[in-house]
Amino acid sequence: MQIIRRNFGLKLLSVTLAVIGWAYFRFGSNPGVAAHFDQQVSVPIVAANLPQGYIAHYTDKEAVVTVATKRGQPPVKPDEIKAVLDLANRGAGIYNVPVQLVAPSIVVQSLSPASVSLTIERIDQQNYRVSLHYVGAQNNIVVGETRVLPVLVNVQGPTSLLSQIAGVRVDVPFPNAPRMFDEMVRPIPVDSAGQEITGIDVSPDLTRVQVHFVAGTGAKPSK
Repeated sequence: MQIIRRNFGLKLLSVTLAVIGWAYFRFGSNPGVAAHFDQQVSVPIVAANLPQGYIAHYTDKEAVVTVATKRGQPPVKPDEIKAVLDLANRGAGIYNVPVQLVAPSIVVQSLSPASVSLTIERIDQQNYRVSLHYVGAQNNIVVGETRVLPVLVNVQGPTSLLSQIAGVRVDVPFPNAPRMFDEMVRPIPVDSAGQEITGIDVSPDLTRVQVHFVAGTGAKPSK
C-alpha cells in the first residue's frame, strides 16, 4: 500500500495524460470519427421555371443554410449552393413554395426560410398617348405650336401596376423668355394624383418634344 500511495498524485496525472494522448491519436486522426463543425452560408433565393409572360414578387431574397463539415475539409463556398424556387406550371396567384437546395454532397443541418410566400402576376402591355405637362413659372410666356414624336408609347409591366396608370406625360419647363424647346424627354407613367409609377417599362424610353414658347399678349396686373 505504501508503494501505491507514494507519489500518487504524479502517477494519476501521468495516467490521465496518457489516456488523453491515446484518445487524441485514436479518434482525432480517424476520418470516420473526426469532429464536425457547423458552418452557416447565406445564398440568394432565385426563381426558376417561371412561365413566360409572368413575374414573381417575394420579399425573402436570401436563405441561410447550416451545413456540417468535418475537420480537415475545406469550408463550403456560397457559390456552391443554390436556393431555388421552382415555379413551373404556376399561373397568376398567391403561393407558398418550398426552397430547394442545389448543392454538392453536404449534410444540411438547417435551412431558413424553408419556404417562401410569393405572388405571381401576369405581365401585360398597353399603348398610351403622351401628354405635355408644363412646370415652372409662366413669366408671361404662352405655348404656341407643339409636337410630340412619337405621340403613342407602349407601356409594359405587372397588371397591378398597369391598373394604376392614369396617363403618360412628359415634363416641359417654362422658359424665362420666348424660345423654341426641342429636346428628347423621358415619358413618365403617372397615377391619378400625378405621381410617377415605377417598375414599368416604357417604349420608346425617350420622345422628341417640340414646343414653341411665345410672349403673352396680356398685360401684367398693376400693383
